[in-house]
Amino acid sequence: MEISPGVHAVQLRGALGHVVCEDRLALALALVNAPDVLFLDEPTTGLDPQVRCDIWEVIQGLRNGGKTVLMTTHYMEEAERLCDRVMLIGAGRLIASGSPGELIRQHFGLTALRLATGALPLDELRRIPSVASVVVDDGVTTMYSRTVLETMASLAALAARHQTPLSEVTVRPATLEDVVLKLTGP
Repeated sequence: MEISPGVHAVQLRGALGHVVCEDRLALALALVNAPDVLFLDEPTTGLDPQVRCDIWEVIQGLRNGGKTVLMTTHYMEEAERLCDRVMLIGAGRLIASGSPGELIRQHFGLTALRLATGALPLDELRRIPSVASVVVDDGVTTMYSRTVLETMASLAALAARHQTPLSEVTVRPATLEDVVLKLTGP
């Protein structure tokens, strides 16, 4: 979507997925004057996924058009997707800053493997040599691995020893959320 000084708020509002919330209309009105710098405070908090994606497209379009967008967000997926630079704040202090990719590489060079909690004994999962840590949250066990292939081989051997089928094991790269949890941990 192209933002230009002549666009009407109603047109922009429609482009954002018929958002009727006052704060979303405020975003549309802020864009009417085609500012060079835009400050956004939690722009997608409480929105459904489709509207969130629509707003992300608008923000990405502004960035691609050479505009500067400064935003606060608690959604690390949003920060990772939209931000060139991120400043992580914890307890009112700057914890880390850099591009999302730099922060992930610098603070969390591990890969996450997720499986259902209880499928295999936690103490044995924690003893797998290639596993740096194991976290259990809401019925899901996440193992952070230094070497995915070694961890998968150890998981398969452990499952065979316990005669437990491995199902629904997922592997994902580290994310900005992993970094935040590590740096602001308990």
